[in-house]
Amino acid sequence: MNTEYTTVLAEQIRERAAEIFSEVVALRRDIHSHPELSCEEVRTTALINDYLFALGITPEKPLLETGVVALVKGTHKSSTGKVVALRADIDALSLNEENLHEFCSLESGKMHACGHDMHTAMLLGAAKILSGMKEQLAGDVLLVFQPAEEKAPGGAKPFLDAGLFKMFNPSVIIGQHCFPSVPSGKVALCRGSFMAAADELYFTVTGQGGHASAPHKAADPVLASAHIITAVQHLVSRVAPPHEPAVVSIASIHGGNATNVIPRQVTMSGTMRTMNEELRSQLQERLRQTVTHVAAGLGVEAELVIRQGYPVLYNNPAVTEQAEKICAEYLGSENVLNSEPIMTAEDFSHYLQVCPGTFWQIGTGMPNNDKSNTLHSPTFNPEEGVLETGSGLLAYAALRFLGG
Repeated sequence: MNTEYTTVLAEQIRERAAEIFSEVVALRRDIHSHPELSCEEVRTTALINDYLFALGITPEKPLLETGVVALVKGTHKSSTGKVVALRADIDALSLNEENLHEFCSLESGKMHACGHDMHTAMLLGAAKILSGMKEQLAGDVLLVFQPAEEKAPGGAKPFLDAGLFKMFNPSVIIGQHCFPSVPSGKVALCRGSFMAAADELYFTVTGQGGHASAPHKAADPVLASAHIITAVQHLVSRVAPPHEPAVVSIASIHGGNATNVIPRQVTMSGTMRTMNEELRSQLQERLRQTVTHVAAGLGVEAELVIRQGYPVLYNNPAVTEQAEKICAEYLGSENVLNSEPIMTAEDFSHYLQVCPGTFWQIGTGMPNNDKSNTLHSPTFNPEEGVLETGSGLLAYAALRFLGG
């Protein structure tokens, strides 16, 4: 690719991103003020549809009750016929916002605490940039505004099951996520396994209740639960190889309501995170065995339900290598970082199982970043200048992956 051409193209898109920055900020603040939970994103869906219509982009027939899919059709004379997909998630989280800015959530118990309002606004910004550059698009750009990333089974798999990729057959899919741990103006990429498979764990430990003064006459599910918690922690160090990341965490425990009563039942829940499917299956089996045997040894019964979550997010190495070069062209090589794998999960992984692609971290961190400015926090407050960076970068990546 001609360096002079890419330099001019990058500058052209930077100028357009700067021109629409205030508009993208307004979109983000509107979405932030009106957060909607997974599969409830009716207002957000309407906002996206209206904005795309105003750009002359006609959204496709809905695949699900919420979410939007649209195609920016290129008119370049030497079109390759390829399709590049760009994805943003649109749902919010169930928590009360504690920020003090003028565009805080107006919905009690709902907040965009994971940056999905930013993602949506940036993809709308990219759509506006690309809609004005159709003659330079050597193919089409598929805009995927996906619902329900925050709640299993997620929105990616239902989109795929509804025929999204069969209809449009993208050659590459790109996604980005706000990360306050990455400085604003920079991106971080990881080749190969990047984010973990996440499984939900639900335990029910059932014994024989009784008077707390006579535990020998009961079968104590509280004691058994404590032993189960300790036992499952050993699995990571004694089943997972030392070089393989794995996490098993029990995050809640409920049982009993009096100081002098041994309850009949205790329930617990937690999560398991792994970075490869073979270890995932092995740990699931050993978890079941451990829970059953520990419970039996203490004279109680235990049931473990494992709810399969999102698979490992695997960034195609070749696509990620190309993305690193493209990001460096647009941002400067000093602003493109290498990321270590992380144990959070993302349903973007479903797309990557059927289409080559990559998912990068876009920095929203500020100098002297407050410790409370973290994802899923009621005080999450990303740096809004990133909206200009992210809108332009998505548009530039789409053009470059199409051969522009």
